[in-house]
Amino acid sequence: IEICIENKVKFLTFFALSSENIQRISVNIIYDLILNNLEIFLDNISNNNKVKIQIFGNRDDLPRKIKKIIEKIEIVTKGNSQLYLNVALNYGSKNEIVQCFNNLLNNNAKDEVINEQIIRDNLYLPDVPDPDILIRTGGFQRLSNFLLFQISYTELFFTKTLWPEITEKEIINIFNKYKNIERKYGL
Repeated sequence: IEICIENKVKFLTFFALSSENIQRISVNIIYDLILNNLEIFLDNISNNNKVKIQIFGNRDDLPRKIKKIIEKIEIVTKGNSQLYLNVALNYGSKNEIVQCFNNLLNNNAKDEVINEQIIRDNLYLPDVPDPDILIRTGGFQRLSNFLLFQISYTELFFTKTLWPEITEKEIINIFNKYKNIERKYGL
């Protein structure tokens, strides 16, 4: 977060928990991490009044105490605007697209011509621009059902470093590589 603020990154999105991972028995470890670290995290975020946090994904299957934490985080950081931190929790791109089309059907959009903007307006983060950079950690070279609609022209960077061990130097190196890319957006 601090690296992004220092480098004037406006939007940062993390993939905290996929809709597939929520089925694992070990998901309670992630819930415990959220519950046990929330106050410290919120104090850091609230003290600097820089970061607005938005949690996105399907909240229906989340435990009630996690939902309350999400609401608190979003309320406490609502007025912040230096960095928009989006956290994918119980998120899957395929589920997002299915929900998008169900919303369109439920809102009587069958008379409308479906176009890219209408789809974007019905995604979880309609007002967030498409990512410029995606950093995949842990040595995997797959996208794991993450923002598939939104990353069509995103620059992909893969690192063997696990997420908790990624360093400022490695992130800055990726930022510098990105700056040297001539982006053509399919043209």
